[in-house]
Amino acid sequence: MTLTNLNSYGTGFQIKVLSSLLTHKEFLVNINDMLSEEYFDNQAHKWIIKEILVYYDKYHTTPSMEILAVELQKCGNEVLQISIKEQLKEAYRTSNDDLKYIQEEFSSFCKNQQLKRALLSSVDLLKAGDYDSIKYMIESAMKAGQDKDIGHEYKKDLESRYREDHRTTVPTPWSPINKLIQGGLGNGDLGLIFGNPGGGKSWTLVAIGGHAVKMGYNVLHYTLELSESYTGRRYDAFFSQIPVDNLDKHKKEIEALTPDLPGDLIIREFPTGKTTTNALESHIKKVQDLGVKPDLIIIDYIDLLATKKRNVDRKGEIDDIYTSIKGLARELDIPIWSVSQVNRAGAKDNIIEGDKAAGSYDKLMITDFSMSLSRKKEDKVNGTGRLHIMKNRYGMDGFTFKADVNTSTGNIEVGDEYDGDNEENLQPNNNNGYNNFDSLDKKLLQTKFFELNT
Repeated sequence: MTLTNLNSYGTGFQIKVLSSLLTHKEFLVNINDMLSEEYFDNQAHKWIIKEILVYYDKYHTTPSMEILAVELQKCGNEVLQISIKEQLKEAYRTSNDDLKYIQEEFSSFCKNQQLKRALLSSVDLLKAGDYDSIKYMIESAMKAGQDKDIGHEYKKDLESRYREDHRTTVPTPWSPINKLIQGGLGNGDLGLIFGNPGGGKSWTLVAIGGHAVKMGYNVLHYTLELSESYTGRRYDAFFSQIPVDNLDKHKKEIEALTPDLPGDLIIREFPTGKTTTNALESHIKKVQDLGVKPDLIIIDYIDLLATKKRNVDRKGEIDDIYTSIKGLARELDIPIWSVSQVNRAGAKDNIIEGDKAAGSYDKLMITDFSMSLSRKKEDKVNGTGRLHIMKNRYGMDGFTFKADVNTSTGNIEVGDEYDGDNEENLQPNNNNGYNNFDSLDKKLLQTKFFELNT
């Protein structure tokens, strides 16, 4: 590193760092262990960074402009107060188009600033002949910007395991499902619904997305099978409970309804078999840059995505796609819901078990929560079905619930536990590896579980 390089992270770069910290919580979460007010040249910047770190340490989030204004009143230096106000205005005005670059360069910035401080301090040490201290300072500077987080220290980090923000979830429309997965699908989780063709899988996604919007969450819905406009009409039917085939007669009602929805909904169509995970990620970043923060992502459906891998069979392609989508959920810290087909044998069963889902094993291994929607021909006529919990990373699985499914409005109700409708009671399949309890204790465990969660 030359002396020229040492001047490469000046005021312009530092104000962009400050802007990113104030407007992107995820940036602060990723770099708070490396951050120090001493890396900033401007005294106003030093004050702001110190307040951000103090606030984050206590509340695990970024302080708002209003909070900073309150803390600013406690600053006794009027000249510094004026400077801080100006720098805050500049930080909030600064564009975040370079956010990714700032994130990538932050470690080098920390090392650069620490090395500058070390070289300035070494002048006096040189005069005193204290070469050991100079060596120590230089070595410490070269280590600056390294992530100090070694992981979750079990003995020391008890409180972090039980913070209210330990797991943020987006609820489904169905209380029994929410109880099983501790409130809903969590940030970074991948949820999957298996079903037979024409069984209402896409409608379940509309129900999940529509419910989230009604609760004030922002939803991104990617469709690789239906058009944007037709998917939008399905949401119209869900919100209005007017059958999708009759919507043309109720356009004014829809127009009056949509402005009052608490959350935002963006529907984006991508071509089947040609769209990669990277294309979805690019669109998500575009949406974020335009000021919409998605709380939930829906993909209808993952199996229709493409992979850049060459010379692999279809199973290898699917594995790569699902792994990439799971990685995307983790990277963005956003829950993702999707659906998948079952094989021909599964379409004939009252309850679709894990071994009947197409490519089931690898998909179930990757997902955090999986369930199936079973609907035979008579179920489609009667508007009924069964939801079976295949895999649940956050609780028990093996449960089956009765379901009422309206594929005209997307109104899906999950009722009592399914008992075979007076047929032989269902027993868990102990051979598929997805159920955690034996048939003798199943009822007892279920009863206890719901007692604890009610």
